[in-house]
Amino acid sequence: MLEFLVGSGLAAAAGLNAWMPLFVLGLADRVVPAVHIPETWAWISSDIALWITGILLVIEIVADKIPAVDSVNDIIQTVVRPASGGIVFGAGSASQAVRVDDPASFFADNGWVPVVVGVLLALAVHAVKAAARPLANLATAGLAAPLVSTAEDASSFALTLSAIFVPILAGLLLAGLIVAAVFIVRRRRRSVAARKKAAAVQDGPG
Repeated sequence: MLEFLVGSGLAAAAGLNAWMPLFVLGLADRVVPAVHIPETWAWISSDIALWITGILLVIEIVADKIPAVDSVNDIIQTVVRPASGGIVFGAGSASQAVRVDDPASFFADNGWVPVVVGVLLALAVHAVKAAARPLANLATAGLAAPLVSTAEDASSFALTLSAIFVPILAGLLLAGLIVAAVFIVRRRRRSVAARKKAAAVQDGPG
């Protein structure tokens, strides 16, 4: 159960910021004795991986706070964030995954299951984030972008840390994220329905 909470928290964090959980998890493996990434995923904490994820983390943090650029970034991240979610779920849950260089065993032993779960979870969080951001930008003429992005980065960081060190707290934060996602989806549907109704009135007779 705790392993699932660890993986879920990290995957959800990746849905908000692709590089945050990868960088923090890799760094924790290097500097925190109690954190140990399974050998299959040990490359996450290598020097080159930490440099690359660290640089990409800074780029995403900056790009996500610029109106219009954030929407383009979300399009690009539609592939990156789910991929990151799959990686960190597999690594964080400490699943008995086999090496990727043996694809036959990988699928035979169901080592791919945690990765798929992470991909789907990160994709769901990303979809809500990508849908909500244009609404916030439109309502505030782009002024909300830095604030919303900062809140998302903080949430991603909190989810990552809690998933690594306090998995139960990560579960609670994830539950809160689900509630927020449901609220955002419903609000978006109401907004779309209101616009369609307004358009129908304008196109009506008279």
